[in-house]
Amino acid sequence: MASKSVKVLVLGDSGVGKSSLVHLLCQNQVLGNPSWTVGCSVDVRIHDYKEGTPEEKTYYIELWDVGGSVGSASSVKSTRAVFYNSVNGIILVHDLTNKKSSQNLYRWSLEALNRDVAPTGVLVTNGDYDREQFADNQIPLLVIGTKLDQIPETKRNEVLTRTAFLAEDFNAEEINLDCTNPRYLAAGSSNAVKLSRFFDKKWAAVLLAAFRGCWTWQSPACT
Repeated sequence: MASKSVKVLVLGDSGVGKSSLVHLLCQNQVLGNPSWTVGCSVDVRIHDYKEGTPEEKTYYIELWDVGGSVGSASSVKSTRAVFYNSVNGIILVHDLTNKKSSQNLYRWSLEALNRDVAPTGVLVTNGDYDREQFADNQIPLLVIGTKLDQIPETKRNEVLTRTAFLAEDFNAEEINLDCTNPRYLAAGSSNAVKLSRFFDKKWAAVLLAAFRGCWTWQSPACT
């Protein structure tokens, strides 16, 4: 029986398909009529840690779908900041057909990790971000590209090569899919294996919390 939980943020620009992705991950169904997320929406997925092994454990994964406004105004950031407490992992979502949404993942990740201290957000130098800002990050990251089906076959290799470097910058695995087609996350597929591997990383946080006498980071005893 699932009795423990971890918190995973789902971040990215508006319109990239975060709500559709979360619905697919948690309900194993396509979201028929997605709407804009205002503030934050939370759904839950049950995950079996190291399924099929003697170490198997079951726990809840709370997926926090944060509204996708990328405004750098302090009021916007301060409103979102409340969602960034006690985070065990981050899923960064971008639209493969929208290069800007990919670039904005740096801004999203640094904001959530409390590294975005400049008033106007992360600065770009010669088109590149400073990878060192992620070098000592202890929170597992996963990069997911959506709308794979909308990329013409003639351009697919070019786009996926570019996004592979993006995942490398974050020291993260990447998954590329179409949120309207569950087969991209079918059991046994490479994407399903990557997803399970990412969620398995969350268990380390739960174990550490348990060692300190509680089961989630929410308790004051864990701070």
